[in-house]
Amino acid sequence: MFVILASCHDESARELARRWGSRNAAVLTGQDLSRSGWRYWPDRLADSTAIIGGEKIRAQEIQGVLTRLAYVPEHELRQIAREDRAYVAAEMTAFLRSWLASLRCPVLNPPTSTCLSGPGWHQEQAVHTAAGLGIPVRPVEWRVELSVDIPRDEPAPPGVTVTVVGDGCVGSPDCTLATLARRLAGSARVDLLAVRFEETEAGIRLCGADPWPDVSSPEVADAIIGYFCSGREC
Repeated sequence: MFVILASCHDESARELARRWGSRNAAVLTGQDLSRSGWRYWPDRLADSTAIIGGEKIRAQEIQGVLTRLAYVPEHELRQIAREDRAYVAAEMTAFLRSWLASLRCPVLNPPTSTCLSGPGWHQEQAVHTAAGLGIPVRPVEWRVELSVDIPRDEPAPPGVTVTVVGDGCVGSPDCTLATLARRLAGSARVDLLAVRFEETEAGIRLCGADPWPDVSSPEVADAIIGYFCSGREC
């Protein structure tokens, strides 16, 4: 089974599960975490079970996990008393961090101490890291407008998104962009990262990175399932 950890409002995740349907894929949400049937022993994976999409699954049956959450959002836990949701969401996030780290299958992306999927960078952190790697970047700017007549933003320069999936990249045939994208993904220690570049008169520069790429793209969806199936039968 392939698992997509996502918000209950993430339609892209549900569409991806349907696309992978022949390979037995399901979406895991915060609501599943409060259902009876979970069994978790960090050192006894064979005895561990999970509730995914309402069904009981042995942890050993999971072949890959795509994580599309930074944390469990408390507003989605409608089955929990309102006054308890913040606490329960924090406990669920901590549980998932440990559970994901214990799995023997590929996880895109592995949890860290600050995020369920990779380092949890803000935009400024991604751009700062890229600049430190020698990658041309567009500085992140913040504006505070005190006037009622706020000027319109200028059209963004044409751009391209390169998505790193394992050792490969999709989205652009440009080898230079692929090399830069993989360099940033390597620094973040992730195998899944969408890196945005824009074209200016001075050349290409990085303007952002996202650990949750557009999975509605067939190219990206196929690359992810290919990553999970690499070296094994699916």
